[in-house]
Amino acid sequence: MTKYIFVTGGVTSSLGKGIISASLAKLLQARGYRVTIQKFDPYINIDPGTLNPYEHGECYVTEDGAETDLDLGHYERFLNTPTSQANNITTGRIYQNVINKEREGEYLGKTVQVVPHITDEIKRNMRILGESGEYDIVITELGGTVGDIESLPYIEAVRQFRWEAGAHNSLVIHLTLIPYLAAAGELKTKPTQHSVKTLLEYGIQPDILVCRTEHHISTEIRKKIALFCNVNINAVIESVDASTIYDVPLLMLKEQLDKTVLTKLKLPNKNEPDLESWKDFLGRLKNPTAEIKIGLIGKYVELPDAYKSINEAFIHAGAKNECKVRLKHIHSEDMLPENAAEKLAGLDGVLVAPGFGSRGIDGKIEAIRYVREHNIPFFGICLGMQCAVVEFARNVLGWKDAHSTEMDPDTPYPVISMMEEQKKIKNKGGTMRLGAYPCELKKGSKAAAIYGKSRISERHRHRYEFNNQYLKNYEDAGLIASGINPDSNLVEIVELKNHPFFVGAQFHPELKSTVANPHPLFVNFVAASLAHARKK
Repeated sequence: MTKYIFVTGGVTSSLGKGIISASLAKLLQARGYRVTIQKFDPYINIDPGTLNPYEHGECYVTEDGAETDLDLGHYERFLNTPTSQANNITTGRIYQNVINKEREGEYLGKTVQVVPHITDEIKRNMRILGESGEYDIVITELGGTVGDIESLPYIEAVRQFRWEAGAHNSLVIHLTLIPYLAAAGELKTKPTQHSVKTLLEYGIQPDILVCRTEHHISTEIRKKIALFCNVNINAVIESVDASTIYDVPLLMLKEQLDKTVLTKLKLPNKNEPDLESWKDFLGRLKNPTAEIKIGLIGKYVELPDAYKSINEAFIHAGAKNECKVRLKHIHSEDMLPENAAEKLAGLDGVLVAPGFGSRGIDGKIEAIRYVREHNIPFFGICLGMQCAVVEFARNVLGWKDAHSTEMDPDTPYPVISMMEEQKKIKNKGGTMRLGAYPCELKKGSKAAAIYGKSRISERHRHRYEFNNQYLKNYEDAGLIASGINPDSNLVEIVELKNHPFFVGAQFHPELKSTVANPHPLFVNFVAASLAHARKK
């Protein structure tokens, strides 16, 4: 029978439920268990696809085309296994499903209520992955904090689920905060006590407490927490601030979180966890032999979570190259022709990030012009690739008014235009080209050499594409299409001849980079930037 673990949060948000969930899953996976993680978000949006990155960070896209919470990126990066639509559920989706059933008459005239109908739908979604037969353990992370109004149906659903599942088939891990008061010079347990008290009022006794803290917790404090929160002392787990999120699995191993979980679920400690490759990655990450500086140019740089997967992909690629990658976040609105040299001075490579809309577009194009002309390694993703196409049209082909129809519908040279199947679509949510699509690589191209194969699959999230009516003009001038979708003929990758590294990808390679398998495009971009730094 599949076992279920629920991870809740208290006191404050942003304590790291996603990292704790992913770290625990990694430890259980390393012991030989089949594990997956799902995220339940309490907001009423159907998914984060229509949310501004300033609101929610990046929108992560799965293989099957689901637009999901960024925590699913952590799950994939730690476990090296893909997630799906079933791994992220929102309140909006729950209510949408219940309302659809009501309209279809499925409830046979009953009054539709939060209990039992909403809670039943939540429980149904909690079981989907477990009932597939693919997993021994399903970890469910509940978004928000205990006490939030919007979280109440989820907490009630967990209470009912545990009663129905029976003893030893589920447990609750409560992540809470032990703040340090500098004036008093001590850690305070009262916020944790109040958080657990709130959870108890809703009918749930947590089995394990994971305590986020800036300082190590003494045995005395552990005893106090255990006594007043009704848990065993070995179920009080310290989660001290770490220098990198990739340290957390080893910290949780030291705290024996995985052993405590297996004991409470009556599961055997199959093997000692095999974490050799993980430790090897950490060794290379923390002991680089070189350092480079890469500019990340985007319009949401004030919020690092807006480019979370890109930031993490650079960590993976840097470790692979035994190189420390320092990112300089540059706001695209600040890039001007007169200050490009100053803004990009000292950089060993430049990545132009994805995005939507016209704000900051001219800055991205200006940055690309500069790195192309000065032979600085360049990597463009999605809109970044499209900007490279526009820049080349304007400054190499001589089409000064060339643009994307997203920014200028009346441009005489629509080198980037809306995909045909997108033109009749009115709704914004979940209607882009989403998920994994195949791509065939041109023999002898840089892309083919990077991947080491002729056919790949990558994840997409866009409405606009390279306009193939101009393809010959580009290739005659030296910008070639080295990756093509075999079904739609969509240009997936462009690259510039006679340049150290000038590659644009219409897809999002950052979404498939993991600790175990750093993405080859990032690995090679970092290597090219390192070579550029040494040449300088």
